[in-house]
Amino acid sequence: MKISFLGGGNMASALIGGLIAKGYAAADLLAIDPFPAAREKLAAQFGVRTAGSLTDEALACDVLLLAVKPQQMREALAPAAGKLSQQLVISIAAGLPMEAIARWLGGHRRIVRTMPNTPALIGAGTTGLFADPSVSAAERDSAAAILGAVGSVAWLPEESQMDAVTAVSGSGPAYVFYFVEAMIEGGIALGLAPETARQLALDTVLGAARLAAGSDEAPSTLRERVTSKGGTTAAALAAFEARDFKAIVAEALAAAEARGREMGAELGRG
Repeated sequence: MKISFLGGGNMASALIGGLIAKGYAAADLLAIDPFPAAREKLAAQFGVRTAGSLTDEALACDVLLLAVKPQQMREALAPAAGKLSQQLVISIAAGLPMEAIARWLGGHRRIVRTMPNTPALIGAGTTGLFADPSVSAAERDSAAAILGAVGSVAWLPEESQMDAVTAVSGSGPAYVFYFVEAMIEGGIALGLAPETARQLALDTVLGAARLAAGSDEAPSTLRERVTSKGGTTAAALAAFEARDFKAIVAEALAAAEARGREMGAELGRG
C-alpha cells in the first residue's frame, strides 16, 4: 500500500514512525512538505521518500493522508482537484467537514475523516473515525490500520459526532494536563517539594489510568473501592461534589463541542 502524506508535521511524523514500526515499507511512504528542513528530517529519520509539492507522482498512491492545518487545506488540495479516482483520502485535520474536503477535491468522496489526539506522538493515542458511504469495508480496514499504528481507534455512525470526539479525546489531553497541574500546585501548597509533587501527581494519574483501562469494572466502582466512609478520599471527593465537579466537566465538554461545530462551519466555507 502506497501512502502519501500531505504535510510533514508532528502527527504525520508519528504516523510514519508507527507504520514503519508495524512493518510498512519506508519506500511505500511519501511525505509532502514545502519546507526542505522538514523533508530532510523525515528522510533522515525514517528513510521515506519526500516531495516539495503535491505532484502527479505524489498522487500515484493508494492513500492520500491529509495532515496540513485546516486553514491551509483548501490551498494545499488545489493541485489534486479533479485528479483523484480510486485513492482513499484520510483527513486528520481537526474540525474540517468532509463536504468541504470533497468539494476542494473536485467531488472526490472516498474520504475518511479522523480525529487523533496528541498522545499519538508516543504511540498512545486514540482516534475517532467516520467514513463516507462510498468507502469500502476494505478501505475502512486500511484507515483503521493506519491510525491504529499510533493507538486505539473508534468508528462513529455519524460525522456530527466528530465534534463530541474532539471535545472528549481531541482536547482531552489538555484537561488531564490541567488536572495534573492543579495537583502539583496543591501538593506544593501542602508543603511538598515541587519535584516530589510532580512525581506523585504524574505517577498517580498514570497508574490510575492504567488500572481503569485494565479493569472490567466501571470507574465509579473503582472510585468507591478506594473511598472509605469518613476517610481522606471521601473528604476530597466531597469538596469536588460541593462545587459540582461533574457538571463543570460536562459544561466544558459542551463548550468544546459547540466551538468545534462553529469552527467546522468557518473552516468549510469557500
